[in-house]
Amino acid sequence: MKEEKRHPNHPGEIGTDKALAEKLRDRTEISARARAIDVLQEAGVPFVVGGAYAYCNYTGIYRDTKDLDLFPKKEDAARALDILAADGWETERRDEVWLYKAYKGEYFVDLIFSSGNGVATVDDEWFEYATVGEAFGRKVLIAPAEEMIWSKAFICERERFDGGDVNHLIRAVGDKMDWQRLMRRFDRYWEVLFAHLILYRFSYPSDRTNIPEWVMAEMMRRTLATMKEGDWGDPICRGPLISRVNYDVDMQCWGYLNGRIWDEHERQARDERATGSGIQHSSGGRR
Repeated sequence: MKEEKRHPNHPGEIGTDKALAEKLRDRTEISARARAIDVLQEAGVPFVVGGAYAYCNYTGIYRDTKDLDLFPKKEDAARALDILAADGWETERRDEVWLYKAYKGEYFVDLIFSSGNGVATVDDEWFEYATVGEAFGRKVLIAPAEEMIWSKAFICERERFDGGDVNHLIRAVGDKMDWQRLMRRFDRYWEVLFAHLILYRFSYPSDRTNIPEWVMAEMMRRTLATMKEGDWGDPICRGPLISRVNYDVDMQCWGYLNGRIWDEHERQARDERATGSGIQHSSGGRR
């Protein structure tokens, strides 16, 4: 695994000034990111731009970022590695669930084809609903706000929590989003979305209507239904779906089943059923 150069954190380097996105970056690093986009576009590899570059496109918030996040489908991510390798990049299949990387010297590009838990997989809808934007003077597809929320909502680590990003995306474009699609994306993970919506309402009491009333009503209806349903029969902890390590003690010391492993088995069974019936799914199935 290649060692990545870590730049110092600058917590103050965030704001609405566009220059903040590249203020701390060497021009060689910026050129490397632009080169990756050029090479992949020339080769016809489909991807959408995500991460900080997509985030600022929707929110107007700019911040320093150490990498460029590109979101292709997994089969295209593998092809992208071959193309970048031919262009002189070092490549690495970091995690077959969600991440490949390409390095130009000390600089790198992330090729992300799912969320780290394997839930928010890049599929055709990421491209169908993408917006057109600009990165490094190049015309690019920007990841849809709905899919960005779907992916970011599961990042609840001790060292990184993307709830603020989710809040800012809802504040910026919640009144324009396709909430039906977002609800479908979360499907049986709806409680994760609900948690973020409650946090948004707390953070922005003067902008509550950015979340449609019917969405909150449906979330509360589902919550009441689970209260009537009571506890699940098996001791399952789904915490590993939102954090890699924070819930290890539950499995190691308290006898809980690993909810991420359980969920992966459920998704695999669903996909096998879908393949047999010819049905295509773009989100998780229900319990």
